[in-house]
Amino acid sequence: MIRRCALLALLAFSYASIHAQSPAFARGADVSWCTEMEASGKQFYNTDGQQTELMALMRQIGMNAIRLRVWVNPQSGYGAWSDKADVLVKARRAHAQGLSLLIDFHYSDFFADPGRQNKPSTWTNYSLEQLKQAVADHTTDVLSALKAEGIEPAWVQVGNETRSGMIWDSGKIDWNKSGSAAWANYIALSNAGYEAVKRVLPEAKVIIHIDKGPDDNAWFFKSFKQYGGKFDMIGLSHYPESNWQNENSKTAANIQSLASTFGVPVMIVETGYNATNETIAQQVMSDLFEKVKALSSCAGIFYWEPEVYGWWKPAYYSKLGWNAYGKGAFTSQGRPGAALKPFFDPTDAITVPSSPTLLPSQVYDLQGMKASNNRRGCVIEVHKGVAHKVIRR
Repeated sequence: MIRRCALLALLAFSYASIHAQSPAFARGADVSWCTEMEASGKQFYNTDGQQTELMALMRQIGMNAIRLRVWVNPQSGYGAWSDKADVLVKARRAHAQGLSLLIDFHYSDFFADPGRQNKPSTWTNYSLEQLKQAVADHTTDVLSALKAEGIEPAWVQVGNETRSGMIWDSGKIDWNKSGSAAWANYIALSNAGYEAVKRVLPEAKVIIHIDKGPDDNAWFFKSFKQYGGKFDMIGLSHYPESNWQNENSKTAANIQSLASTFGVPVMIVETGYNATNETIAQQVMSDLFEKVKALSSCAGIFYWEPEVYGWWKPAYYSKLGWNAYGKGAFTSQGRPGAALKPFFDPTDAITVPSSPTLLPSQVYDLQGMKASNNRRGCVIEVHKGVAHKVIRR
């Protein structure tokens, strides 16, 4: 027990060092469903088949960041998941593992995307000015709660896949109008979120996120910026399909072009691939990493909900008649699958201070428990009292 506590103390030191600055390249995942999955009985396992807390497991397989969505009042339909309380639970767990955090505000009670940006139920009759205040208050409330616990997200999304605006119909881009009149309400609401983020977290990068990574999206950000929209980073969704090599190449080219045109970094905040064929899924993700990691303008990649396995789906999906999410990247045994192997980075190793209480030439997992010498993934190796965090392949 003494040795384990000493090792955990060293790990805490190293995690604090990790948290002090966001990673140069984010290798992350959106695991917002994890608490709902756990409540329904799902568990997660490392490559050795040992049950492992999910955030620790993400760190073990090479992740350095976590993305979490926030809904306003999901209890109105979906259920009490991805509200502020649920986000705080997951954020604490991610922070404890030294994982950087991306907070994704949907400004809705359910998923916001290009075909759906529904106004929160409690905001239904608000005027534009009231909506601006509601956006600011909601953003401030969630981020202040995180900050009060010493958790400061590195990135914050103001809206999710807002190609056609947000908080419809009030903030919908009106394509029947021209110039700034078409964009005015959306930009007013988006900027209310941007300014709220900066008041709470001045150093956080604010992301404007749209879909269709392989498409030429310069038109969107040109108009958004021209008419007064504020952002520090561009976020893209990129879900490659059968022509994945070409789509990955186009997305990489667009990242470079957008960064050059607008002078901000670009991040793939959502990606995924049907992992039924793990060999192909790994090839797709490896190809994507190879193409974007070489770009100084790309700030990282987040896999969307990789922890899903066994055709699990939220209870609410059954009410909607929806199928399970098909791009989960865990095996049927609840272990990380081959599609996540590219998230390993052997150069991401941290040396922590030495301690005479640690056994020499011993391997530990990230919970401070002794592990077998042939253990793979992210481990702590102790040699002559000096502990090193390394990733073993």
